[in-house]
Amino acid sequence: MITTTTPMEGAIMKLPYLRAVCRNPNFTNRNSTSLRWRSQSWPLHVSASAASIFPLVDDPKLGPGSLGHITRSDFPILHQEINGSKLVYLDNAATSQKPTAVIKSLQNYYEAYNSNVHRGIHYLSAKATDEYESARQKVANFINAGAREIIFTRNATEAINLVAYSWGLSNLKPGDEIITTIAEHHSAIVPWQIVAQKTGAVLKFVNLTEDEVPDVGQLRDILSRRTKLLVMHHVSNMLASVLPMDEVISWAHDVGAKVLVDACQSVPHMVVDVKNLDTDFLVGSSHKMCGPTGVGFLYGKSEILSGMPPFLGGGEMIADVYLDHSTYAEPPSRFEAGTPAIGEAIGLGAAIDYLSEIGMQQIHDYEMELGSYLYDHLSSVSDVRIYGPAPSQTVKRAALCSFNVKDVHPTDIATFLDQQHGVAIRSGHHCAQPLHRHLGISSSARASLHFYNTKDDVDRFIEALKDTIDFFTSFK
Repeated sequence: MITTTTPMEGAIMKLPYLRAVCRNPNFTNRNSTSLRWRSQSWPLHVSASAASIFPLVDDPKLGPGSLGHITRSDFPILHQEINGSKLVYLDNAATSQKPTAVIKSLQNYYEAYNSNVHRGIHYLSAKATDEYESARQKVANFINAGAREIIFTRNATEAINLVAYSWGLSNLKPGDEIITTIAEHHSAIVPWQIVAQKTGAVLKFVNLTEDEVPDVGQLRDILSRRTKLLVMHHVSNMLASVLPMDEVISWAHDVGAKVLVDACQSVPHMVVDVKNLDTDFLVGSSHKMCGPTGVGFLYGKSEILSGMPPFLGGGEMIADVYLDHSTYAEPPSRFEAGTPAIGEAIGLGAAIDYLSEIGMQQIHDYEMELGSYLYDHLSSVSDVRIYGPAPSQTVKRAALCSFNVKDVHPTDIATFLDQQHGVAIRSGHHCAQPLHRHLGISSSARASLHFYNTKDDVDRFIEALKDTIDFFTSFK
């Protein structure tokens, strides 16, 4: 069999892949466990809704004294070269980088008090338990919930599956309706497909408007007394759209439906208050909010969690075990079978301390400025198509852009940017295949920002992208 490649494919296959990663010799690690090395000592804020205590200097927006410039030194991974170029990390919607404070919290757990949590009476177990439960309280404070309403999971995907298998299988029956959108992450679609198949419930999807935003008008029209659950993202990981969840949740409650909010792309970037939203469930993921991988959380209203059966069986989730039956612990223990990700949860708590000390409103304001800068400059590049709504006075986009370049595959774009310029972006379907099909594409490239990114990062990305486009168009 003879295989052939197009000129484009042949070109990208011939690019040198330099695997060496060089540490920047000019980088000095401050070894700080918090932000206290700055010009003055600031009290730690517990609530994300508290006023910012992290003053910007010089330029309050994107200049040398911006939030990105100030916090950058707290992230050791950013101070290195990739393939001979200074790293520009723009893949934050996939995972965020970790500040020194988080890395040290993990190291401290394993070096100083590694032990299993709960039930142990010795010092190490008591210390580990205190820190683990303190992390739960930090998550609760961060989103304005009660500690007993926070369940630690492996990730947001597991949190959604917990609701699907525990609440969904117990409460849904034939003819009941689950409403979601075509723009959801696969983790908010597949579990409900499985539940619908098992229960006979009907899964309905909301389409996009002409502005490429989930159509909340259509959603309001299809809500009915048959609707038992609404599952929606707060911020789209591909379209960058921000949905009015307070209104949407109110509409769902008016017909007696429960609501699950996928907050993976909102909790790390803005103030999220579950009491103000009045949502029934909300999920988040540590690794997207500067915390470790391997841990996420489910928020559920206490009265709903108390009526849900266990998701997994084993140690910790029981009250008493007999040979013929078992009784179960109260939430959250009921839903945390087995040894949890102790160090990871503690690391998440350290990440929340870090974010709270900056102030989530300040993070959000800075990212909106930087996100607008990214959108404006990316949209000015020839042959680039950006997906999602155009920003305006009334339409706010999250700080990310999914895009395609005419006649250039997004994976080729991402590969060239990485190998030739040290710029890290994402390519693929971003776990949103139905959305991509609706848009008439199979994949896209995505550049996504966090507060430690700077205007310089965006400028380097845009120049690198132009060079990438020039390279591929030279084969035409």
